[in-house]
Amino acid sequence: MQSTSKVAEKFTYGLVLLSLVLVVAGIARPQSKNEKKIAAKAEESQKASDVFTEIMNVPDKAIPQGLLDKAEAIAVFPGVVKGGFIIGARGGHGVISRRVKGGWSPPAFFNLGGGSVGLLIGASKTDFILLFMNTGALEGLLKDKFEIGGEGSVAAGPVGRSTSASTDATLKAQILSYSRSKGLFAGLELKGVVIDPDNDDNTAVYGKKAAEILSPTQTLTLTQIPAGIRIFPRTLGRYSTRR
Repeated sequence: MQSTSKVAEKFTYGLVLLSLVLVVAGIARPQSKNEKKIAAKAEESQKASDVFTEIMNVPDKAIPQGLLDKAEAIAVFPGVVKGGFIIGARGGHGVISRRVKGGWSPPAFFNLGGGSVGLLIGASKTDFILLFMNTGALEGLLKDKFEIGGEGSVAAGPVGRSTSASTDATLKAQILSYSRSKGLFAGLELKGVVIDPDNDDNTAVYGKKAAEILSPTQTLTLTQIPAGIRIFPRTLGRYSTRR
């Protein structure tokens, strides 16, 4: 008969071997569809965060602090593709967070699209930032499709510390729009562009649609969302937070 110590040794060896098999199986397990979407949305949130950080880190050419502090929601659409000949089209994805007490909400995912007429030879990528200056503009956004320049009054946002933010257009606008292309950041008259929620991705990440995620009564906190996606609202919080 085997001694008790040898039986225990074999049992322990078997447990170790089983653990190694389970670890290897876990590594080899293919990502589920939701896991792939969450990873893609985390990357998108990181890109949006990088765009916002890079712009705000140049104070003389950044969004004026007074306007940033008034905004009820902020959208960033990084790397929107614009291309074609004579008649071009824009297309891209981005994130939107609304202001909540002490910070910003988990970001909802949106698509940006629309046509533009002009001499557009080849293709270019442009970063867009939109400030939603009141709750009316934000509520309009939460409908199925929101056309900038249609339902919402939009104006090119001023930049820089010394730029006056008290023009009539700025004071009346529900949305202030900005763009960055080839390193140049400036206000942009952005009209005819449609923003609509990407609820397939919102549901995959949160189990909720955009209207629920950005609702003023939502109770989802940053600690309840995937770590990679928290980067965007936390970045906004570094530059503007209401007490």
